[in-house]
Amino acid sequence: MTYIVTQPCIGTKDRSCVEVCPVDCFYDHPSEELNKKTGQEPAKAGDVGMLIIHPDECIHCGACEPECPVEAIYEDDDVPEQYQEYIAINTSVAEKYTEEELESHRVTSKE
Repeated sequence: MTYIVTQPCIGTKDRSCVEVCPVDCFYDHPSEELNKKTGQEPAKAGDVGMLIIHPDECIHCGACEPECPVEAIYEDDDVPEQYQEYIAINTSVAEKYTEEELESHRVTSKE
């Protein structure tokens, strides 16, 4: 089991979830394509895309879920129907990078 970041993160990327994660399993997925698809402008200039949770690193502690101000984080078994595609997005992003590339996308603080 893991947690999944979904569409409401796009255009927000608040990062409050990152502050409470004990294992630093959040990564930046800078995808302009996601912003275009959803019609969401980035909250900060150039801060496109969304955060994802690496499914192999998440320890399922649940600390992140209540911290998200836009309710974008769900347990993988509880992702609403309209956000099901984000399960694959979280997984595929984590798998497509080399370890070095992945580390460069790791988000460990709100800043």
